[in-house]
Amino acid sequence: MASIARRADGRWRARYRDDLEKEHARHFGRKAEAQRWLDETAATVVAGTYVDPKAGLVTFASFYAQWAQRQVWTSNTHLAMGLAVRCTTFAELELNKIRTSHVEHWVKMMNGTLAASTIKTRFVNVRSVFRAAVRDRMIPVDPSIGVRLPRQRKREAQMRIPTPDDVRQALEAADDRFGPFVAVCAFAGLRLGEAAALQLADVDFLRRTISVRAEVQRAGRGTVEIRLPKYSSERTVYVPEKLVQMLARLVASGIREPWLFAEGSDMPPHQNTIGHRWRQTLVRAGLDPIKLHDLRHFYASGLIADGCDVVTVQRALGHAKATTTLDTYSHLWPTAEDKTRRAAASMMSAVLHATVRPSAPGERRS
Repeated sequence: MASIARRADGRWRARYRDDLEKEHARHFGRKAEAQRWLDETAATVVAGTYVDPKAGLVTFASFYAQWAQRQVWTSNTHLAMGLAVRCTTFAELELNKIRTSHVEHWVKMMNGTLAASTIKTRFVNVRSVFRAAVRDRMIPVDPSIGVRLPRQRKREAQMRIPTPDDVRQALEAADDRFGPFVAVCAFAGLRLGEAAALQLADVDFLRRTISVRAEVQRAGRGTVEIRLPKYSSERTVYVPEKLVQMLARLVASGIREPWLFAEGSDMPPHQNTIGHRWRQTLVRAGLDPIKLHDLRHFYASGLIADGCDVVTVQRALGHAKATTTLDTYSHLWPTAEDKTRRAAASMMSAVLHATVRPSAPGERRS
């Protein structure tokens, strides 16, 4: 319901009630201005973008604190989101006063001190707060729209894939208990947390499979949290016989169930412990620094080189979508030019190196 009335002082009072029956009013010197304001407000109501002018008076930090309490997040997500919000330069500004320029200034402040990938992660986390505010009708538009981020290097330029010789040297340098952990990462493609969370029951020695059903994540103060794999990437990985034999020898040497790689503890290994052991292994092997996660890239590259299609690689790695696999490893798949060149080379080889059948006596060759 809306109306315009002339006041005793000659000004025009425009008013309306929102969907919560709350009245809003403004005063104008001309009736046309009052009508224009009502028309613009009515348009936002019809379009479903109406926002109470007083809704965005809460600060960005306060809105985040209220919104975060309602989210079903892991502890790591809570930490990452909180870090992103605290590092903003507009945390104490009211939502309806935050402009695109504020977000651009924040990104500029981070540039030069943080990696482009880190800036993108924090920006995406903060953007999710703005989007929540828009959905909750606290603000009409997301001020992070259109903000440009620092250019990131191409994935193929950032990615380091260990060579078979690198992996061999690492396995030779690892001790009998840590070697199988390295092998699981290199020949089954498990993430560090997934490998750490493996239980004896997850290995089917007869069918030669490993079931990925959990992962280990840091929980602070040297403790760990055991939860479902990231992006719900529970899966069954089909592994080679030699890896199964390596795990069988580990079991035969004596392990404290149920954790396959626990050492002298009834809890799975902490990621810091694994990282320390991996660095020691690299030093003994005389290798340059290699991330343990790079062994997952080694595994993926091997599948692709052997001719596995995108969906097969996606399922083996536990990616939620095939597009994630392509975004990460598309540069490893043969291009159309490569396929064309190989096909033509095969045809040419067949023609030029074909064995000419000798003519039989008296046979005429056309």
